[in-house]
Amino acid sequence: MDQYQSYANLPETARNAVVVIGNFDGVHRGHCGLFDAARMIAKNTGRKLAVLTFEPHPRHLFRPDDPPFRITPAGVKADRLAAHGVDILVSLNFDWPFASQSADHFIQHVLKDGLNAAHIVVGRDFRFGQLRKGDAAMIDAAGIPITVMDKIADDDDKDGGGDDISSTRIRQALGTGDIAEANTLLGWEWEMRGVVEQGDKRGRELGFPTANVGLGDTLHPAYGVYATWTKIVEDGPDAPWIPGATNIGIRPMFELKVGRIENYLFDFNRDIYGKTLRVRPVTRLRGEAKFDGLDALIAQIAADCAEARAILAQNP
Repeated sequence: MDQYQSYANLPETARNAVVVIGNFDGVHRGHCGLFDAARMIAKNTGRKLAVLTFEPHPRHLFRPDDPPFRITPAGVKADRLAAHGVDILVSLNFDWPFASQSADHFIQHVLKDGLNAAHIVVGRDFRFGQLRKGDAAMIDAAGIPITVMDKIADDDDKDGGGDDISSTRIRQALGTGDIAEANTLLGWEWEMRGVVEQGDKRGRELGFPTANVGLGDTLHPAYGVYATWTKIVEDGPDAPWIPGATNIGIRPMFELKVGRIENYLFDFNRDIYGKTLRVRPVTRLRGEAKFDGLDALIAQIAADCAEARAILAQNP
C-alpha cells in the first residue's frame, strides 16, 4: 500500500482512483462494507482503491481534553487498511486551517485538483468542510460520481438487536473489558502497540518482571488484568505470539498517575527495552484491586498467571 500525507503533487499512479473517505477508527466490519463496495467499482473500472482519511482524528482537535479514545492509532489503522486490500492511503493533517476550509474548497482542491477522484464512496452520515456543511449531494453536483452506503447492522450481536456496527459500540465494549464483543464488531483481534520503557522494577522485585508500555493515544480498555498474546515487532512478521498476563491500569497498590500496560510474558527472558510490542488482550480476568500486603498481591498474581495460561491454552 502506498502512503501519502498530502493531496498536493500526488503521482499519477495515486490519482484517478476510487476513493473511500472517512476517519475509520477501528477499521471495523461496518467500514469494510464501504471498502468492499469501492473495490468492486475499482475492479469493474480498472482503477485502484484509495482511502482518504485524517490525522489526528478530528476529535483531538475539537475536544482536546477528552480521554484517549482511539481504537486504532495511525500505524494500526494503516496496517488494517493494507490488510483489507487498499492500494493507496492519503492521510491529511487535520488542523484548524484544514477544518476551516469550505466544503466547496475541499471538493475543488482535494477531490478534484489533488486526487482527481474517479469515484467517491462514503457512508450515509458523511459530512465535510467548515461546520460540516458539505454532503454527498454537493459532491454529486460537482460532477464526481459518488456512492453512498448505509451502515451495516450486526445481525449476530449477542443482544439480538441488529444494531449498527460503529466505533462507539466498540469503544463501549472495550470500556467494559468485553474483548470478545469488541473483536466481533471489529472483525479482527484488537491490539495495543507501544515501545517498552524503563519501569520501577517493581514486578521484578515481586518475581514477575514486566515489559512496561505506555498507552499513548490508544483507548484505555477497562482497567484490570488480562490474558494476552504479545508479539515483538522487531522480530519480524513471522515472530511467535508470546502468552502472558498483563495489567492495564494504574496499579492501586503503588498509585501510578498514568495508566499503562505491564506485560508479564510467560517463559520469557530477554532484554526488550526499546522494542515495539503488539499486545492482544484475550480475556479480562479481573479488575484492578488494592491488596492488604505484598504477599497477598504476589499470591493473586500467581493465580492470575495460572488462569491466563489455562485460557490461552484454549485460545492459541
